[in-house]
Amino acid sequence: MPTVLETHIRNRFRVQPNHANNNNTLHGGNLMKWLDEVSAMSAMRFAGETCVTARVNELDFERPIGIGDTALVEAYVYDAGRTSVDVALRAWREEPRTGETEKTTESSFTFVAIDEDGKPRSVPDLAVDSEEGRRLRERALENGF
Repeated sequence: MPTVLETHIRNRFRVQPNHANNNNTLHGGNLMKWLDEVSAMSAMRFAGETCVTARVNELDFERPIGIGDTALVEAYVYDAGRTSVDVALRAWREEPRTGETEKTTESSFTFVAIDEDGKPRSVPDLAVDSEEGRRLRERALENGF
């Protein structure tokens, strides 16, 4: 039975000019792509199967990420159904020279595990076996995702 912490992934993306919008900040679509990629990795690590995005739940862009900053994306599984996996997401703007961070985005995505024919597959139960895993899961559930 996979645990919350076993699904926890943090990844960084350097924001380049080709990622920017007209305001010289990270285009929301690029951040959504990165959120989807990291959360899919978390869902697949949990399910042990290919997982596809079924739903983007509430997605709040709280502040921009500038060109030259690093987008730090965190994902972890916080709930699972019969074939579905819920992944909590947060992103931060990280200043690459100092490591200073500022939260920019919060969301959750729902994935469905599929087999080779694209049919839904069952997923395991989620275990919460540590205080940190319990804290992360409770934070996601309290935020409504």
